[in-house]
Amino acid sequence: MQAGEPSDLWVFGYGSLMWRPGFSFVERGPGRLRGYHRSLCVLSHVHRGTPERPGLVLGLDRGGSCRGMAFRVAAAEAAGTLAYLREREQVTAVYVERVLGVTLDDGRRIEAVTYLVDRRHPQYAGRLPETELVRLVRQGLGRSGANPDYVRHTHDQLVAMGIPDPMLARLAAACAVPSP
Repeated sequence: MQAGEPSDLWVFGYGSLMWRPGFSFVERGPGRLRGYHRSLCVLSHVHRGTPERPGLVLGLDRGGSCRGMAFRVAAAEAAGTLAYLREREQVTAVYVERVLGVTLDDGRRIEAVTYLVDRRHPQYAGRLPETELVRLVRQGLGRSGANPDYVRHTHDQLVAMGIPDPMLARLAAACAVPSP
């Protein structure tokens, strides 16, 4: 590759991007991002809720590590993919775009675009009691659908990848039962 020549883009997904990326890719594989963990810590005002009845979605919050899915996008599609991701992920600016090191399960180290939660943003919910998680997820309905579906699809993807997430498992089970 010559200097200045476009290169492929890697994207790291840890929530709905794992099961509904919405962009073309030439390769995908599981990997680990260190320094951040998957957390239901973002009040969703658009995709899985509204400002009046927020849902709750995942964010990468500081500390720990996160297993997820990395996607390699062909250089010719990189600009369009970034535009799509920015429209999807930054609709309310609760996420901060970063390029971070990810270790793929096959041992390769890549630099991937991912989205971290902005802890200063009003939609950052932090750590909530489990009863509040259930309440918010059950009520959430937004542009991308029902919040319980988001939780179930994400949990199903994690199970398929062999990634345990006990909290998401309990939440998926709780949301499968009609609310009292």
